[in-house]
Amino acid sequence: MGAASAIILVLITLFLPPLGVYAIAGCGADLFINICFTLLGYFPGHIHAFYLEYVYFDRQEQAKAGQLNPTPAPCIYSDRIQRGGHGYGTIVQPTM
Repeated sequence: MGAASAIILVLITLFLPPLGVYAIAGCGADLFINICFTLLGYFPGHIHAFYLEYVYFDRQEQAKAGQLNPTPAPCIYSDRIQRGGHGYGTIVQPTM
């Protein structure tokens, strides 16, 4: 995901936090939790959504560098976010 995609995702999350969570986590526990937080108040939904996006992009950068942290991030139930969007296969090391 490039910088333009990240900016678009942040803009989507500003207006509709569950839609931003759905874009990175899919339909699952994290989406349900975010919908509940958003119904409780617009601000808690934003905090949760931006936390998920931060972990997603941080793990994605770690995976690109070949240093993916095996410890799961707290309060995140989506494997896709935990892995930074990468699959179960091996991570190709960047060539220099």
